[in-house]
Amino acid sequence: MWKGRFQEQTAELLQTFSESISFDWRLWRHDIEGSIAHSAALVKAGLLTAEERAQIVAGLREIGAEIEAGKFEFKLALEDIHMNIEAELTRRIGAPGAKLHTARSRNDQVATDLRLYLRDECDAISAGLRELQGALVELAEREQDVIIPGYTHLQRAQPVSFAHHLLAYVEMLDRDHGRVADARKRMNVLPLGSGAIAGSTILIDRAYVAELLGFDGVTQNSMDAVSDRDFAVELLSALALVATHLSRLSEDVILWASSEFKFIHISDAYTTGSSLMPQKKNPDVAELTRGKTGRVFGNLVSLLTTLKGLPMTYNRDMQEDKEPVFDSVDTIRASLAVFSGMMRGVRANRAACAAAVADPMLLATDLADYLVNRGVPFRHAHEFVGKAVALCTQRGCDLPQLTLADYQAISPAYQADLFDCFRLETAMLARQAIGAPSPANVAAQLARWKVMLG
Repeated sequence: MWKGRFQEQTAELLQTFSESISFDWRLWRHDIEGSIAHSAALVKAGLLTAEERAQIVAGLREIGAEIEAGKFEFKLALEDIHMNIEAELTRRIGAPGAKLHTARSRNDQVATDLRLYLRDECDAISAGLRELQGALVELAEREQDVIIPGYTHLQRAQPVSFAHHLLAYVEMLDRDHGRVADARKRMNVLPLGSGAIAGSTILIDRAYVAELLGFDGVTQNSMDAVSDRDFAVELLSALALVATHLSRLSEDVILWASSEFKFIHISDAYTTGSSLMPQKKNPDVAELTRGKTGRVFGNLVSLLTTLKGLPMTYNRDMQEDKEPVFDSVDTIRASLAVFSGMMRGVRANRAACAAAVADPMLLATDLADYLVNRGVPFRHAHEFVGKAVALCTQRGCDLPQLTLADYQAISPAYQADLFDCFRLETAMLARQAIGAPSPANVAAQLARWKVMLG
């Protein structure tokens, strides 16, 4: 492609070092899509005839069909997906193929291809997020009446419904969905027509190309257009948060499925065994998802590091943008899909959950609230309940096993009805504030999410 300037062939070692076709081949569909739109603009500009464009479109479609069927031979010497397609098109149809690159550069071409590709991936990831949200809502609805201990510092804190806990992740994933949608919106601007750096003296209708490709508009500065990868960074940042949330959910699933907790059963279809210990049933989906989070974080840092010191405009360093992007997209899509499948097969171990939530210490805060409702300042109420807990620790008993006299020795504000605080059903019904896990609130949230998720 640059044979006019150079007197020697490119060294074979350099060809191997500089090629990107081994990974950017996956942009083929979007490269063809962009080229077809570009050819329409060339016809409008009077630079191609309708007959020439018809040959180009037919040739590109034929090449696309061969790539899709796995019959196309990619050539390392042609470096990337753009030249592999263009060179083969020109070989097949001659002069019209050689005209296709008029008024564009690989710089604006790859920027366009990557936006087209990520736009599609945003849609697929958004669908995956919705699928996992739906799986969590289904599980929450199925196990709606199960109560488990809620934890802070991984210590038992207060009772919550299992459904409420699951819906916390539905909220997180919804923020992820919004971030991916925002990233898609900002990336949906066409850079094609910006050339290598300063556009072209050959005028094409960029707005027309944008319309053909479904972009919302065109970039306004040719130098920024070819060097901008903010859209990729923004998506990788959003995917890093998706990975964070999946990793946190993974940790909960791993704990819940452990022999120590026994809160859930995971389907055999989404667990593995041990090559040595026949009794083992391992939550590998959750563990692998948690482990892959580091890769997704690393991909974001990799791209930021590549970009941070680049002068304007395009530099070959930017070839290194694709592998981290492809890896994060693949990792998140796969993680969402397998996690959705796993969560649809999860069942609560009701006996174990009931045993865990029977711990009266989970209702210590309710006992403090009882005192507050009788005029005791909260800090004093906190102290009085703390003294009751200390007395239980000393005697080796639970809060309901103290006598009324024991409580009144701590504070006369305690009355005989204090023992009503240790009824779990009453405690859950009382959690009526917006966002709290009363049965009515949880049912309303489930109904809301079922409508939102369709």
